[in-house]
Amino acid sequence: MKAVWSFWSKPFRSHHHRVWASEKHHLLAWVLSTQTARQHYRATELHTDDAGARMLVDGIGLEFDRVCISLNALRAHDPDWWALGKLYAYRAQREPFVHLDNDVFLWQPLPERLASAPLLAQNPEYFTPGQSYYQPEAFEAALDGLDRAWLPPEWRWYRASGLPQRADCCGVFGGQRDDFIRHYAAQAIRLIEHAPNQTGWGRLTDKIGHNILFEQYLLGACVDYHRARGNSPYRGIDIDYVFTSLDQAFDPTIAAQVGYTHLIANAKRNPELADRLEARVARDHPAHYQRCIAYLERRRGAPRQDCGA
Repeated sequence: MKAVWSFWSKPFRSHHHRVWASEKHHLLAWVLSTQTARQHYRATELHTDDAGARMLVDGIGLEFDRVCISLNALRAHDPDWWALGKLYAYRAQREPFVHLDNDVFLWQPLPERLASAPLLAQNPEYFTPGQSYYQPEAFEAALDGLDRAWLPPEWRWYRASGLPQRADCCGVFGGQRDDFIRHYAAQAIRLIEHAPNQTGWGRLTDKIGHNILFEQYLLGACVDYHRARGNSPYRGIDIDYVFTSLDQAFDPTIAAQVGYTHLIANAKRNPELADRLEARVARDHPAHYQRCIAYLERRRGAPRQDCGA
């Protein structure tokens, strides 16, 4: 398998920079994520845009076996749909891979059961619609009554199936079945880009928070839809997880045993964790640490559009 990262700079400039304690810590996380994972994977790949390449490759000197400027295609897209960068990277894959968020650190290789799995993700997240931060009903209400609005058939089936509703956390995501992953990613991208849906998206008040629907909820829907469908080319598809539940993923003892860290949500702004991140990179990757500091010093006083990435 190869390790893949993605970085669409437009959402970072627009709003995503605020989730980090500082720009320095965002850069240090990139160093730690790539440097830990490259110990375990034969090849590394980055999907980004011009601004992202200027920052990550030219700016702080991260090395990848392949750098794809594929996310320039998102130049005119709404940055609130930040997960589109990941979906474009998923759709581009033509061989087994694992995609890592830049706030995920692999201290150990993923277990062999995951490396050989058709699909792998961080953990399942079961929820009750109407009582969760997963709100599939929000997308449905936004599109209700629109002429030629489109929802994936997997979504519609899953909502009507009576099955326990599940999303799959994509802090880490990939697998052997890159054909299925391309299909799922294409469905997610079409859902957001479909022209008649645009009026509906204008009705949403929290697009940023709803990205988990077309990335993580739709993934669960696609897996269950095709797994049970005898005429599907993806029949029998299955997914395995680093952690068996959200509770297990948040258990520091279990995470340490697995050798997996994910600075999810507010953890990225936690002062203690930010200090530990900086100390770790300065100790274990001093050359990259100095590159980050030098890059920030060069950028000091530069126009905002050149920082973006």
